[in-house]
Amino acid sequence: MKVAVLAYDGVFDSGLAAVHDVLDTANAMRDMLDRPPPAWDVTTIGAKRRVRTGAGHVVATEPLRHVADAELLVVPALAERRPDELIAYVSGPGSEPGRRTVARACAAGTPIASACTGTFLLAEAGVLDGHRATTSWWLAPVFRARYPDVELDQTRMVVGSAGVTTAGAAFGHVDLALSIVRHRSPALAELVARYLVVDERPSQSAYTIASALAGHDPTVAAFESWVRARLAEPISLPAAAHDLGVSERTLQRAVRRTLGTSPVRFVQDLRVEQAAHLLRTTGLSLESIARKVGYEHPGTLRELLRDRTGKPVASLRG
Repeated sequence: MKVAVLAYDGVFDSGLAAVHDVLDTANAMRDMLDRPPPAWDVTTIGAKRRVRTGAGHVVATEPLRHVADAELLVVPALAERRPDELIAYVSGPGSEPGRRTVARACAAGTPIASACTGTFLLAEAGVLDGHRATTSWWLAPVFRARYPDVELDQTRMVVGSAGVTTAGAAFGHVDLALSIVRHRSPALAELVARYLVVDERPSQSAYTIASALAGHDPTVAAFESWVRARLAEPISLPAAAHDLGVSERTLQRAVRRTLGTSPVRFVQDLRVEQAAHLLRTTGLSLESIARKVGYEHPGTLRELLRDRTGKPVASLRG
């Protein structure tokens, strides 16, 4: 399988390396299987013969025209944490060759894969419109606002839709690369994951910091503060809207627009976040912690913790 990996100035070093490392490892381990899949022939392509990564390393590339021969195009992330600078890059002249390459691959029917901030480049090229995709959890509000025609799915680490595969935050590149291997050979993907000691991460929810997302909208930020002051109490959405000086419908819309979820689920996320913190930092019983975060029955909290973190309560203890 011929794979073209797009490298460009400012590319995220670990993202670029993860794709190569996982596929190289898969190639090296193919013969350990009774029925090995075909090898992956990986070529790094770029608009310049040499590009400088986000950490300052120089990477040699082949011309962009090689994408025409590829059976898969992989677009690693940009090493940029500032939303404004990220948008400026993916929409500006510096990324224009990359956008053209992505659009050309899509038009030719070539599957495309990307992770983290790289999904912004795909969205800017228009290849995600009308499809499901994911990105870094902390950039979700920015992505959702700029690309309303893309259905943002934050429930899974890797999302496939109409020939395009996207993955979550920075080290989601590893999950993305493993998904490429898994598509050809689940057994080989399992073997590679074991040798590289990569744990299964079905979603980003366990890593999400609710306050970081809420800060993207003043109404949602105020709602977050209001809820945090009342975690042990029953939460009333009409009371919250009244105290914040907005209508209940306005509050619901603000939460949905910014977080892609309902106010009720956001309250649950805040309660789970606080409960996990108390489990790590105190010796309180689950029953006591449940009462402190507004649950009468510890079983309810136990199920929420498992659902949001993917881990049993015992493993969350400090």
